[in-house]
Amino acid sequence: MTTKPPAEYEWQTEQLRLAVTAAGVALWSWNVDTDLFTMDKRGFELWGMPWSDTVTFEELSSHIHPADRDRVRSAFNATRAVLGDYETDFRIMIGDEVRWIAARGKGDDAGIVGRTMFGIFLDVTGRKQAEEGHELLAGEMSHRVKNLLAIASGLTAITSRAAETTEEMARELTGRLTALGRAHDLVRPLPNGQGAAALLGDLLSILLAPYDDLGAFKGRIRVAVERLGVGESAATGVALIVHELATNSMKYGALSCPTGTLEVTSESEAEFVVLTWSEHGGPTVKTPDGPAGFGSKLVDRSISGQLGGTIDYNWSAGGLIVTLRIKRARLAS
Repeated sequence: MTTKPPAEYEWQTEQLRLAVTAAGVALWSWNVDTDLFTMDKRGFELWGMPWSDTVTFEELSSHIHPADRDRVRSAFNATRAVLGDYETDFRIMIGDEVRWIAARGKGDDAGIVGRTMFGIFLDVTGRKQAEEGHELLAGEMSHRVKNLLAIASGLTAITSRAAETTEEMARELTGRLTALGRAHDLVRPLPNGQGAAALLGDLLSILLAPYDDLGAFKGRIRVAVERLGVGESAATGVALIVHELATNSMKYGALSCPTGTLEVTSESEAEFVVLTWSEHGGPTVKTPDGPAGFGSKLVDRSISGQLGGTIDYNWSAGGLIVTLRIKRARLAS
């Protein structure tokens, strides 16, 4: 014969202690007349304080983060006027370590015994760090989306003025936006608030990868550059420049031939990184004699304005050689 449990289980002291310990909960009581706090062992450990029978609120407050101290004092004083359950989150300092604490209890003198209120402290540092990480990620995504939309809007406007047909406009705009997408997909946030960066060699390789598969053999494009980080803003300029140079090479240069090759190398200077774009095995090139097109103007604008550098073209018989001088400080931004 089975016995039904009572409607409300009678918890024993030891069972309660085990449950509280398992939950990582710290117990506290507060005498509203004397302002004295008492806490269990877990409470003093949580606050990084040595054990004592009682501690005043002012002594406890000295461990609260200065930015939260007044708010916590006001919140505790206000609990007696709050109906039902309340919860207050705040930061405490243990040396250089910052912990987030949640104080929970019942307000409006609910359950008060002998002028003493009761509640718990709970370490919510992990949850707060996760929330901050989500907010940081959301802000980063919002910032990047706004930047890309602004760039896309500008590219659309000027491409529409330069293109002669809607098909040409769609083709050129799609290519530029795709290059931007590949560049931004590579840029990742760095830890500890260091910003966002990609390695220059990785960025160039990914931007040029689609053109490497269009020849007679794979591996006709070689990238050998200095190991250097490229920031999110600079990645946009580099992507546009590489796309324009590669597109022109596909139309008129080495990449227009199945066996043509391209080599991108670098030299190091104190304030600049010097990139050399060398084409080989393509048709004989000639110095352009007409006005610069939109693509060339876009390259000039990106290299001089966004990257703080210069660009030089050498229309040699063996193939086009382009020398890009980029400021190191701009490349990292």
